[in-house]
Amino acid sequence: MSQPAVSIHPYFHVHPGKMDAARALLPKFIAKTTTEPKCLYYEFTVNGDVVFCREGYVGAEGTLAHLANVGEILGEMLTISDLLRLEIHGPAEELEKLKAPLADHKPEWFVYEAGLPK
Repeated sequence: MSQPAVSIHPYFHVHPGKMDAARALLPKFIAKTTTEPKCLYYEFTVNGDVVFCREGYVGAEGTLAHLANVGEILGEMLTISDLLRLEIHGPAEELEKLKAPLADHKPEWFVYEAGLPK
């Protein structure tokens, strides 16, 4: 049986003149995340003034552990950007575990339907 994967897809709209500061935070996010055993993948892409993070974790537990781990850096990012959009993807039972802790961020919830077996 494969482990339930949850992926997070945040889009940060960086404030004018703050892209260098946002880019400087990316290695800090990566350094913190490298210590997380339940992280499946973690990467950033940039399109103009939008920074996107593609990240996946083993279940809700791995997701919540990550958010606690990078909380301080995330707070810094949110002083120089706005959270444009937040998507959370995963199995329904794992998403249910995240709805209360992430409610303030108003994510869009995407329930896993089908895919290739692992």
